[in-house]
Amino acid sequence: YRQTLVKTSHLLAPFPTAMIDTAFFDRFHAYIPGWEIPKMRPEFFTNRYGLITDYLAEYMREMRKHSFSDAIDKFYKLGNNLNQRDVIAVRRTVSGLLKLLHPNGCYSKEDVRVCLTYAMEARRRVKEQLKKLGGLEFFDVNFSYIDNETLEEFFVSVPEQGGSELIPAGMPKPGVVHLVTQAESGMTGLYRFETQMTAGNGKHSVSGLGSSTSAKEAIRVGFDYFKGNLNRVSATAKFSEHEYHLHVVELHNTGPSTSTSLAALIALCSVLLAKPVQEQMVVLGSMTLGGVINPVQDLAASLQL
Repeated sequence: YRQTLVKTSHLLAPFPTAMIDTAFFDRFHAYIPGWEIPKMRPEFFTNRYGLITDYLAEYMREMRKHSFSDAIDKFYKLGNNLNQRDVIAVRRTVSGLLKLLHPNGCYSKEDVRVCLTYAMEARRRVKEQLKKLGGLEFFDVNFSYIDNETLEEFFVSVPEQGGSELIPAGMPKPGVVHLVTQAESGMTGLYRFETQMTAGNGKHSVSGLGSSTSAKEAIRVGFDYFKGNLNRVSATAKFSEHEYHLHVVELHNTGPSTSTSLAALIALCSVLLAKPVQEQMVVLGSMTLGGVINPVQDLAASLQL
């Protein structure tokens, strides 16, 4: 569920609808997802002495008077993808972490690097959600820091945005095409088209779409364009000599989509010519029966996925 949520929605969805505002969330310094916080276990409790709550709270209040945010400048410079709000957020998070881990101010370069990496990850997670909500306005999310000594630049990513294995490496079989588009539910999802061609009399069938008539009609548009322009695809192929079966696999369980005509056309051309598409290629957008390409729905979310 976590992988599906990250790929098809945003982590701010649990907030009330009235609060879903990019200007409001852009002021969040960090976002720590619940799956990174372990559940309480008996070994987490100590049988030794500890600070009572009143003393600990007073210590925290007193430490607010001190700032460790300049620790970054001693060893690193921040990359150019961080705007002013990002810089403030990262500096304050680093300062807070160093206060907790090294309250006496004795920290090493490696200590600062660990805190800086985590602060950038937590802030970038906020920006990743803003990118899904606000589009290209928040597309500068390639956070990095530069070592003052070596001038080497290090980029920081969020673990949940790692490369997906849903599209396997290597050349696919002819007729296999991956598509990223919005489902009828409004969620962006990844689909795989698997096409099979056999000897026959020009029939066409589709499976994997359930009872969605509109989704089947979208596939039909791609098939009809393929049928009407077959001579432009292959000068020797005859439509009536083959039967085509296209199976749709919903890799994110987002439901059927009505923006599949272009991917269907590419899949049919691929299986007819016995030529695979490029390795790990993804199709965006759809087309009309006249061959006009429709604009991509929510480009930012599609690229994120």
